[in-house]
Amino acid sequence: MKLLFYQSAIYKKSFRSSITAITDVRSSTSVLWRSHSSSSSSFSDDYQFIQRSKLPMLHFQPSLPRLPIPKLEDSCKRYLDAQKPLLDDNRYEKTEAIVKRFQNHEGKELQEKLIARDKRNKHTSYISEPWFDMYLKSRDPVVINYNPYLGIVDDPKPEYNNQLIRASNTLISSLRFLRSLRENVLEPEIYHLNPLKSDNETFRNVMRMIPSIVSWYGAYLYKAFPLDMSQYQGLFNATRIPKRGRDELLRDQSTKHMVVIRNGHFYAFDVLDKNGNIREPSYIHGCLKRILSENKQKPEYPVAVLTSENRDVWADLRDQLVEAGNSEILNLIDTGIFVLNLDDESTKNDPFLLSKIMLHGDGSNRWFDKSLQLIVTKDAKVGINFEHSWGDGVAVLRYINNMLTDSTKKHFVHPNSTPSVIDEDEVRHLEFKLNEKLKEGIKTALQKFNTLTSKIKFSVFQHQKFGKNFFKAHMLSPDAVVQLSFQMAFYRQTGKTVATYESSSTDRKSVV
Repeated sequence: MKLLFYQSAIYKKSFRSSITAITDVRSSTSVLWRSHSSSSSSFSDDYQFIQRSKLPMLHFQPSLPRLPIPKLEDSCKRYLDAQKPLLDDNRYEKTEAIVKRFQNHEGKELQEKLIARDKRNKHTSYISEPWFDMYLKSRDPVVINYNPYLGIVDDPKPEYNNQLIRASNTLISSLRFLRSLRENVLEPEIYHLNPLKSDNETFRNVMRMIPSIVSWYGAYLYKAFPLDMSQYQGLFNATRIPKRGRDELLRDQSTKHMVVIRNGHFYAFDVLDKNGNIREPSYIHGCLKRILSENKQKPEYPVAVLTSENRDVWADLRDQLVEAGNSEILNLIDTGIFVLNLDDESTKNDPFLLSKIMLHGDGSNRWFDKSLQLIVTKDAKVGINFEHSWGDGVAVLRYINNMLTDSTKKHFVHPNSTPSVIDEDEVRHLEFKLNEKLKEGIKTALQKFNTLTSKIKFSVFQHQKFGKNFFKAHMLSPDAVVQLSFQMAFYRQTGKTVATYESSSTDRKSVV
């Protein structure tokens, strides 16, 4: 069966909690937003930060309204409204009777319990725990089933579309985004209903003078709606850890190193200095050049493919990796800022091949548990693959947009740049210790991975007669049209409908 994949140019913004089920290795969650030391650096703020907003990134966070619980009768009516187009009269009457019984009996009790739970957890949203459970309790492999990918356009200057140059510049821009995030100087995420009125310096200056505890309401008067930004802390230095029954999220924002995977081999090097400042471009350029100059053969037993396994199976195998003496390597991967995947495969400008590479690759050059993977192919095509449980597209899309603009307009590495000479001990090659049981586990995981990915088919159809502007002119949401087309395509292929959900934006608080 062919599956239709849609790569959205605007990944939907949504709220999510980011505290539940998270193991923070620091002393308290408050350190997640701790600013790094502002000690002197050989580079100015122009290099260290992608943005330095006058309005602090978290200025509106304390005053975000909490997401309200809908009334039971409203939820039941909304459910019936959704069912009506899908059912004939007889089936709809039966469904309506079931819903009415639910509303008058167990529904009341469940609504009361939900309200009571919400009152006990005022620091977060009532949907937080079940949403996390939906991801972290699932035992299906994260690859294909959960991890999305987004492709990124080429650098408009062809001479910069070289794997080493593109990887260096996208990495540096990513670190500049990281620094602005950590220092709380990213522009706050705001939905401007009337941009001419609110998306300007006057609005920002006024908001700065309003205390954070009421600032959201001040923005509301301008028809501007600040969005929850708690998810941003999940972008970097984070990994999903497999556990039997329910996975965990690990974060450690104290580390300064990157993890690079090339041809199934793992490497680590520090990209931040002891004061938390970004290392010079020539150093980062040199480290990546050293890795790309390695001629190591792909390992016979690529450990990375284990992250594509059933979660319980992977949890057991990970425990075995630790017992075999690999805890330090796993910790380096888990706590690295993110993973940079340098692929030896080229896309050949084939959109089908590009999709396969970014969605799953060959399994040996990915760590699917990592919160963020930045993929750069041999022909300098760039994409993102991210583990989904920690958050949705709001933070990822913001990062991509800022990183792409920065890396293509402010090149810190050029075709004629001279990389630093890097000593062997500055880039660590991480070598796993494997016993026979682990080798057999890897062999089985690779077979499962190949079986799973071989079933995925890609098809691209470009419709030239109309696009998003046509739908907007007719007061229709382009995203809604696309989502309905997915469901229609599935129905035509299978003759049935299935439960479907899509995240939606909200200006409500998920976590303080």
